[in-house]
Amino acid sequence: QVQLVESGGGLVQAGGSLRLSCATSARIFSSYAMAWFRQTPGKEREFVAAIRWSINITDYAGSVKGRFTLSRDNAKNTVYLKMNSLKPEDTAVYYCSAGGVGNIFTPSTYAYWGQGTQVTVSS
Repeated sequence: QVQLVESGGGLVQAGGSLRLSCATSARIFSSYAMAWFRQTPGKEREFVAAIRWSINITDYAGSVKGRFTLSRDNAKNTVYLKMNSLKPEDTAVYYCSAGGVGNIFTPSTYAYWGQGTQVTVSS
């Protein structure tokens, strides 16, 4: 049973924007942290952004800082990843995750994962 449902991926030209959504249950939405990771074939899953609810801190990977924004809608139990100024190197499958206390930059911290959504940025 998929507990996190991502949407919003697609094909966009370099410099364009996309907004990814991740909808979940209230129980999972109340996890310590929710995050976005991305992965390309043959590479490990890479941290993109995370928010820690209790301390209201959002962290971003250096490669996306200033271009990507993570936000949430508590009423909809949904987190969003707004991606601006997209580059071809942003092309990947993007995964939403939720998890407990731990190293928020590490995939193993997160107990729940979505199925992923493909983002392709053309040059």
